[in-house]
Amino acid sequence: MRCTPGRRRAAMSDALVARLRRALHPLDAPPCGACWNASELEDLVDLSTLLDAAVLVGLVPRADGLQVLLTRRSDGLRQHGGQVSFPGGRVDAGDVDALHAALRETREEVGIPAALLAPLGYLQPLATVTGFRVLPVVALVDPAYVATPDPAEVAEVFEVPLAFLLDPTSRSERRFEHEGRARRVWEYRYPDQRIWGATASMLLNLHDRLEAAG
Repeated sequence: MRCTPGRRRAAMSDALVARLRRALHPLDAPPCGACWNASELEDLVDLSTLLDAAVLVGLVPRADGLQVLLTRRSDGLRQHGGQVSFPGGRVDAGDVDALHAALRETREEVGIPAALLAPLGYLQPLATVTGFRVLPVVALVDPAYVATPDPAEVAEVFEVPLAFLLDPTSRSERRFEHEGRARRVWEYRYPDQRIWGATASMLLNLHDRLEAAG
């Protein structure tokens, strides 16, 4: 039987999802160790008092490949206003775990219910300069979703091709001096969007884990 372009794209997406499952920490065994970037922040943040947070790294299957779901935060927010981020936030007392927090925050921030999300696993935890231990949850998003962002938190919901974000030539590294030592910040430039900071670091972790998974 002839392999059409549509079948080839579907086979490639299936292979990538299988690779993702190998690369991620299983849902029933979330990573509990230190944040992978702890050495970069140990002189800026008390790593023993980090607050738990979670984000959703949503992957949307499209005809031209997997897309990454991202948001641009509202400009008026006290922290990270106007920055590109994943849906997510602090793990509340009512949350069962980080997975529950990521799903809840995704519904609250962009209006996508848990029924349209299929979690695959976890990336490694990331420490932030604002004092959080962020656990990223990678999940497939039903392409039929309709985003209804909360304007108090989210100014825009958009998608970026995963292939673009996995291409090393799409990112750049900025080095600078701060508090007496060299620092670095990763950045992706996508049309009209600047993806940097913690969000870019999580995407880099996704890239590295996929590479390690072969």
